[in-house]
Amino acid sequence: MTIGWLDLAAGASGDMLLGALVDAGVPLEVLAGAVSALPVEAVTLSTEAVTRHGLGATRVHVHAPPSEVHRTWSDVRALLATAALPGAVRDGALAVFERLAVAEGRVHRVPADEVHFHEVGALDALADVVGVVAGFEHLGLERLSASPVALGSGSARGAHGVVPVPGPAVLELLAGVPVLAGPVPAETCTPTGAALLAARVQEWTTLPPMRVRRVGSGAGGRDPVELPNVVRLVLGDPVEVDPAAGLLLETNVDDLDPRLWPGVLGELLAAGASDAWLTPVLMKKGRPAHTLSVLCSPASRAAVQAVVVSATSTIGMRVQPVQKVALDRTQGSVEVLGGRVGVKVASSGGQVVNVSVEFEDVAALARSLGLPVKEVLRAATAAAHREHPGASATLAPVEGE
Repeated sequence: MTIGWLDLAAGASGDMLLGALVDAGVPLEVLAGAVSALPVEAVTLSTEAVTRHGLGATRVHVHAPPSEVHRTWSDVRALLATAALPGAVRDGALAVFERLAVAEGRVHRVPADEVHFHEVGALDALADVVGVVAGFEHLGLERLSASPVALGSGSARGAHGVVPVPGPAVLELLAGVPVLAGPVPAETCTPTGAALLAARVQEWTTLPPMRVRRVGSGAGGRDPVELPNVVRLVLGDPVEVDPAAGLLLETNVDDLDPRLWPGVLGELLAAGASDAWLTPVLMKKGRPAHTLSVLCSPASRAAVQAVVVSATSTIGMRVQPVQKVALDRTQGSVEVLGGRVGVKVASSGGQVVNVSVEFEDVAALARSLGLPVKEVLRAATAAAHREHPGASATLAPVEGE
């Protein structure tokens, strides 16, 4: 099982992705064969070994004859339907072009089928899309993830005139995707590159846990001074994350009404946090504050993080992985003064090591009997200790003590 990750610090274009695939080991014949299946004028591919800031990379050139054909989404759809392509490649290419059609239609405020694609209809763009899709299908990745996409800044001249960078269609295509301008004051992500990423990438993240097997670097045509103009494709075997591993989210807050904190902790637990607590701290300039700490699983991170942002006044938080050792636990109850109180029994290696009584049950029983809470707590703890001899019964804290 192989997974892939794209480093998009320099943006992305169709030819950069083609180069990364070839450099990562996909035979050029696989890409060229898919491109030659298109029922259009003859288009060929060639490779060139280049360097970008001293980094070796592969650049793929698309050789296409001049063409004045401006194809619409309907034209491209019909073209792909008649091409002698494997089903997965055809469907993948159709998905990419459909995204492009919808994005361009929104930008120009016309139905997608009425958009005339100057860039997308060009032969080299058709080759980019079909070749990249064929390359990824050849790899058969279990999962493809990618870093945030650098889009560039400034302005560029397109078929309709001067357009701002990032281009409107690029922003439409990457809506909901983590992006940034990056250091290069020019277009670094093309509409074709954006559509391919939107259609193929399943997760946007930093480099995931993996055992790296191969890295492919695909070069763009420019060589800006700011950074190497390459897309890197990292291929490897996934590394299983310890199921006991969790995340610790922390933030320092000095301007929240303290009466809100109990509700915040309750919301965090309801959102999936396994624990949440406050620690008094002294911040810069002698300001008193609290550090909010939250333990959660990776699966519940998004929900927990959303509560931290919405329920507190924080403007950021620290996130770090943590390991958790959890004892086996079971629930039970003991009879106390004519009522029942819940107990939590913790075991290690089959041996009961701790028993704790549920304080809320103790307090409720004390109220019903008209007795002090501390008296019922002592009786419940003694009963739990008798029922589980050899365990160290844990007393819950008593309010006011």
